[in-house]
Amino acid sequence: AQKNPWHTPVTIIITVIGVIAIVALVTVAVLQNKPLLQKYKYGIVLDAGSSHTALYLYEWPAEKDNNTGRVEQIHSCKVKGKGISSYASEPWKAGESLTLCMQEAERWVPSKRHRETPLYLGATAGMRLLNMENSSASDKVFQAVEGALQRFPFSYEGARILSGQEEGAFGWVTVNYLDDRLKQGLETTGALDLGGASTQISFVSDSYDGSESPSNSVTFRLYGNDYNLYTHSFLCYGKDQVLRMVLAQQTQSGPTSILDPCFHPGYNVTKFYSELYDSPCVSDRKPPGAPEAFAHRGDGNFQQCQEVVRTVFNFSSCRYRQCSFNGVFQPHLQGSFGAFSAYYFVMNFLNLTDTSIPLQAVKEKLLQYCATSWDQIVQQHPGVKEKYLAEYCFSGTYILTLLTEGYNFTSENYSNIKFIKKIKGSDAGWTLGYMLNLTNMIPAEAPDSPLLPHAGYVSVVTIMAVVLFVLLILSLRPLWPRCSKQPQIV
Repeated sequence: AQKNPWHTPVTIIITVIGVIAIVALVTVAVLQNKPLLQKYKYGIVLDAGSSHTALYLYEWPAEKDNNTGRVEQIHSCKVKGKGISSYASEPWKAGESLTLCMQEAERWVPSKRHRETPLYLGATAGMRLLNMENSSASDKVFQAVEGALQRFPFSYEGARILSGQEEGAFGWVTVNYLDDRLKQGLETTGALDLGGASTQISFVSDSYDGSESPSNSVTFRLYGNDYNLYTHSFLCYGKDQVLRMVLAQQTQSGPTSILDPCFHPGYNVTKFYSELYDSPCVSDRKPPGAPEAFAHRGDGNFQQCQEVVRTVFNFSSCRYRQCSFNGVFQPHLQGSFGAFSAYYFVMNFLNLTDTSIPLQAVKEKLLQYCATSWDQIVQQHPGVKEKYLAEYCFSGTYILTLLTEGYNFTSENYSNIKFIKKIKGSDAGWTLGYMLNLTNMIPAEAPDSPLLPHAGYVSVVTIMAVVLFVLLILSLRPLWPRCSKQPQIV
């Protein structure tokens, strides 16, 4: 009998080594590219607004190059009490107020990540106004806040006042980042932000290149695309400060009583002149010789309320091609808009977030709501603080007037506005955009993507291994005939 060549030691060794090499190649390819257990990095931003402070905690994958992994909000905490600017006379309370929310953040962030987690505080229009009015009081508030924040184990990166332009621009970045519009280079969404002391409008318009009113222009290069953003912040046009301006308008003669069309019929509360005029937005208009207080009574008339609200806007002077109000340039509105913060909270309370409803129907609903008696409103909303409850008629009227007459939204494009609180689980607002900017987490150029995803890579290696195996078999072809032929008897 002829010896089978497949059984020779050399052939067996070559075959075994070949098979082991192929199995090893596939195993290494799979294990090398297998997604590891995800590790995360964290960032904390405190939004110190005029009426309150909120803490936002963000998380993103630690393994991504240059921190380009998607950032998501995992927790938020509303600080109890008022905004830090209200503690001007007792600044230590401003720092103390942040303690509970900071302790929450300490529990949420894994302790091994504490030291590397950046902590930012940005203050907006409330502190802008305090800084204008009393810069030393503003400095003392910041000292107290810094002292409180530095006691925590995070990487404290500072507390500062954001400019109105920054607030508007970072709000726009947040909205478009969360919607994945920047990474994909899609048409962007405009941002409408309303706070207690200021309001911002930011959008990209084909008709605006920044040459007309350059102070309203902000340029970004994000993911390889250039954006020329129009943005403007109106200080004193947040809902709380506009209410002061509207009340100042109605108390110019120093009356002891006013009948306010923006408050419900039957509403009657004593208000003090010293408190009403205690803001740079109205302080120069306090009537001389005014009494100590006035009776603030409601009349509940939407149309008259809108007339009073219109008095805080100046529509007559404009030295540009076109303006919004107060002589401020604004290009043609373009695209869709996300309206957040107080826009959302007020319109959601009034059940008016659906912008597919015709504008006229929105006005009629407001008219009915404002005309409802104060007693009935209180009965319908037992859990809401009366101070806030009393102001929804005014705030709704102001929002509608600001959007349609201030920013020039019409019955045709009003439906382009979307009232939003969150996008994919993260709050809309300037905080995320601010952190993305300071940590350079949005690259100027589009990151290079791998030639193949993980699954494709494994598939290619597997095919190559199969091809190698076939070639190994074929390389042993000279041995085949002798293997297959039976020994012949002559």
